Amino acid sequence: MYRVTAVLAALLMTAVAAGAQAPAQQAPRKKRVAILDFEYGTVRSYVAGLFGSDIDVGKGISDLLVKHLVKDGTYTVVERKMLDKILAEQNFSNSDRANPTSAAQIGKILGLDAIIVGTITQFGGETQERKIGGIGGGIGGFGLGGVKTKKSKAIVTVDARVIDVDTAEILAVADGKGESKREGTSLVGGGGGWGGFGGGGVDFSSSGFEETILGEAVKAAVTQMSSGIISSNDRLKIRTVVVEGLVAAVEGDLVILNVGSKAGVKAGDQLSVERVTREIKDPATGAVIRRMTEKLGVVEVTEVDAGSAVCKIVSGGGFKVGDAAKTVTQ
Repeated sequence: MYRVTAVLAALLMTAVAAGAQAPAQQAPRKKRVAILDFEYGTVRSYVAGLFGSDIDVGKGISDLLVKHLVKDGTYTVVERKMLDKILAEQNFSNSDRANPTSAAQIGKILGLDAIIVGTITQFGGETQERKIGGIGGGIGGFGLGGVKTKKSKAIVTVDARVIDVDTAEILAVADGKGESKREGTSLVGGGGGWGGFGGGGVDFSSSGFEETILGEAVKAAVTQMSSGIISSNDRLKIRTVVVEGLVAAVEGDLVILNVGSKAGVKAGDQLSVERVTREIKDPATGAVIRRMTEKLGVVEVTEVDAGSAVCKIVSGGGFKVGDAAKTVTQ
């Protein structure tokens, strides 16, 4: 009995020791993506007929897709403000929405693993014979501006492409087709408390719009497309960008680095700041083969442009101009 107990105790101690020695496995980060507004040129005239003016339905589809992906949680999706800021800085035009090369450049600046572009290829009803009347900013009730039309079902077709930001290669494609279960004389009426549109866009995620005939089709199409993007997760690779720079200035609690978005730096990155204490040279050539450093602390990027980054101090201090800053951005 003593021997059995001793053996069990020894096995238990071995298992505990093995568990203590095993390194903690860090969960891999989520892949980082952004979604450009969808291109809708092929349906633009029909959209204008539906809403009475040129409404950017491409933005509406993009915003709805963002909400689907954020809710699912498979990807980290860049917030709209950050994307819009970069698009403005790069003079990105609406004609570039579906251009893989232009999209890849934006994605690289944002430090993305991939960027998603898309196109709306069908947006409206299966019945094309209709009379379009005048319309204001609020849509609801009977028909379009009170003008009767034939009953129609709403049909919406969209497709998305997931773009590699380094090569502009299409990594995956996903599409969606939604068809309303109902039909009526107005595709956009009867949405309960839906207040219509404003500012050149429509909130496709509002409960009021989803209750319209067109809203049914939009929701079904985007839901199907988002499922395809989510299932393509394994086709995306996590980019690892080694960022190395120098402290260019220290202003109170702020540290300015001489590297920016061109080097892969993005807001939220943390960099280790180190000071070179000794250089070891090759005795034969005199070339520096290793630099011994002392870690001073950590800084986090709060603002970034093409050639510089402003950081706040997370830990440590005593930073000076010329200190090295290094991180692996993931």
